[in-house]
Amino acid sequence: MGTLYIVATPIGNLEDVSKRALRILSEVDLILSEDTRITKKLLDYYQIKTSTLSYHQHSRLQKIEYIINLLKKGKNLALVSDAGTPGISDPGNKLIHKILEFTGGDPLQIRIVPIPGSSALTAAASVSGFPMDKFLFLGFPPAKRKRKKFFEEVINSKYPIIFYESPHRILRTLKEIKLTYNSCHGRNCTLKEIVVCRELTKKFETIYRGKIEKVIKEIEKDKIKGEFVVIIEGKK
Repeated sequence: MGTLYIVATPIGNLEDVSKRALRILSEVDLILSEDTRITKKLLDYYQIKTSTLSYHQHSRLQKIEYIINLLKKGKNLALVSDAGTPGISDPGNKLIHKILEFTGGDPLQIRIVPIPGSSALTAAASVSGFPMDKFLFLGFPPAKRKRKKFFEEVINSKYPIIFYESPHRILRTLKEIKLTYNSCHGRNCTLKEIVVCRELTKKFETIYRGKIEKVIKEIEKDKIKGEFVVIIEGKK
């Protein structure tokens, strides 16, 4: 049986990748990529010639079965996302779950090996300035349903909350959080400090800090581009 390596790749700066990750990517038989065009930029930068195969959230069960069959034949594969650590808010978990179903969790059948590295989650937490010995990560906010419940959970959390947001919804999301704060008078709800990170490790990396009104105004003045990581201070 083969090995599936879960390989973290840079979240922006292509130099943020480990020697071990580069070695694995050059040695495996095939790289499973969320977007093969994005992965090719990294591979070309380091002159890695390994072939890639598309695997993403819309991949059908037939594709997963094909991948498992490759592993059964002894092929070694690497799974990468577009940026950061696979399995964190991307479909890597689904593939691992299916492999574990197939093997019953027996590592002698198919090995699953993490190759750690970059993560927007930990990068943002490291510069937040908040106590981060305990925090909650909530992925992306719901696009439509259950948003109100999501934001109520955010503002009432005892611990810092971290979530991701797209450039298309960042202002809408921050304004909804502000409205949720404003509507919770009488429930010991105070406006907390927030940190919003944009384009981490890239040329136009920006970190906004302060009360939510201040951060909203600063983002409105800038060109809204790239993925965002939002951290909201926990209750004191």
